[in-house]
Amino acid sequence: MEGTQMKPKSFWQRPEGVTGLLFLVALVGILGYVVVSFGAAILSFIGTTIGLVVAGLILMALIYMVLDPKMRNLVFYMYKSVMRAITGMFVQIDPIGILKTYVEELQGNLRKMNKQISQLRAQMHKLKEVIVNNEREISSNLKIAGKAKETNKRNVMILKSRRAGRLKDSNIRLEELYKKMEVLYRVLTKMYENSSILAEDIQDQVMVKEQERKAIHASHGAMKSAMSVIQGDPDQRAMFDMAMESITEDVANKVGEMERFMEVSANFMDSVDLQNGVFEEEGLNMLEQWEKESNSLLLGEEKSTLLLQANNDSDVLDLDAPVPERQRQTGSTNQYDSFFN
Repeated sequence: MEGTQMKPKSFWQRPEGVTGLLFLVALVGILGYVVVSFGAAILSFIGTTIGLVVAGLILMALIYMVLDPKMRNLVFYMYKSVMRAITGMFVQIDPIGILKTYVEELQGNLRKMNKQISQLRAQMHKLKEVIVNNEREISSNLKIAGKAKETNKRNVMILKSRRAGRLKDSNIRLEELYKKMEVLYRVLTKMYENSSILAEDIQDQVMVKEQERKAIHASHGAMKSAMSVIQGDPDQRAMFDMAMESITEDVANKVGEMERFMEVSANFMDSVDLQNGVFEEEGLNMLEQWEKESNSLLLGEEKSTLLLQANNDSDVLDLDAPVPERQRQTGSTNQYDSFFN
């Protein structure tokens, strides 16, 4: 399950960008208020020699900033830094801190998913037992109907034949339900397996990159980063933070997918009434809608394989097999290492 490079969010798409936009709106509002309220005084000041000089200097500074890309980048860098600092007072925007939160969330979801898998396995065992018992009763009713036909007991033959037919129709529906449960079971176990690796990969990244980030921020302070911007060189600190933000975005999407499928699973299992052999269409429709979706961040190409296995009668699912607790093998790469290349 390889991590893929994601298109990084622009400044305006991040939380600090929202703060920056609000700041600009407030600044424009304040300037408008000042112009309206003190317009006459400002025009009177500009009419003086000192006011004309001050206005000229401000205009030249604005023109220089607009025309010179290095100065423009520096001002924007300083603006972003200030907005990030302000936003950080109220919102968690540190990618390391966000990833630590996701690790805790993933571990909680894994416990819930493991419980769902156990509940689903129990339901599937019960459903299989119902199907097998129905098949035995079908065979028994057909035998009795056959004997009744031989002895000209027409009423008994009709009753037992109809009973066998109803049970056969019921088993067709129950077999369809079992197939859907098998899809659910295979996907849940594979998501559990891949999510376990995801949690381990994130923990590894947090442990390694937290120290690396401290070192980079210590050696590439605000002034050095600003000088890099002026010289047109890449800001190593900003590039590192951008890579970390891409990881948090990828993890957020995967955790979101995991939680959405757990919701689909819970709704589907809640809709099944094994005692009466019925199930609601809504839960089945949600599962079928997920099957039709084109891709899966957590499963990747494994999704289509799982669906094929579930619909392959020769590929028998072993319900007694333990839930896989796969971990990354020693020496294998972390799925997020490529984000820093």
